[in-house]
Amino acid sequence: MKLGIIGGLGPMATVYFMEMITEMTLAQKDQDHMEMLVVSDPKTPDRTAYILGESSDDPLPYINRSAETLEKMGADVIAIPCITAHCFHDKLCKNVNAKILNAVDETTGELKKAGVKKAGIMATGGTLSCELFQESFREEGIEPVVPDEKTQGLIMSIIYDDIKAGKAPSEEKFRTVMEYFGNKGAEKVVLGCTELSLLRKCGLKSDLTVDAMEILAKASITACGYEVRGEYL
Repeated sequence: MKLGIIGGLGPMATVYFMEMITEMTLAQKDQDHMEMLVVSDPKTPDRTAYILGESSDDPLPYINRSAETLEKMGADVIAIPCITAHCFHDKLCKNVNAKILNAVDETTGELKKAGVKKAGIMATGGTLSCELFQESFREEGIEPVVPDEKTQGLIMSIIYDDIKAGKAPSEEKFRTVMEYFGNKGAEKVVLGCTELSLLRKCGLKSDLTVDAMEILAKASITACGYEVRGEYL
């Protein structure tokens, strides 16, 4: 089966997502890897700004167009390496026949499997406003821990001022955020924005974090009929 990727939301997260899939796929040679079809449209309006009412530029028509293009190209499964765009997941599913993976629900499933009862959420203001993770967590008996205003400001700064701007994220900001969630009793903290997945590449790690994009990558591999390498299971 072919994987379609709605990319450009943002561009670096898309590239890293493809790298994750390639790294995680059980393969011995080039031909053992899946076919990935990518539509990368960085001109898609900012999802968070629209959701929070800070912009009237609706990103949904752009995301819809990317999904429809991927389906015409032959995609059987579609992944969106942008968690905030999952606020439009249900509407997207009505427009295409291809299966659109849900990174939020996949992440919740992993937490439940691991026996996590309380989890923090690092995400954009748009994602938090839609309560994507909060609702998904509660449905599975997981207590969500959301940032206070100051901590959310640091998270948004890491996403927008650092990663989206092509800068190395501040270790001080990251550690302060981790300390907040730790003090609130979070057993795990979800990196619920695909830009935040790049923290690992920058050497910023914590035993608390669970990467939603990494989970989406594994779900993409299995949904397309391939196997995940044992060390990533």
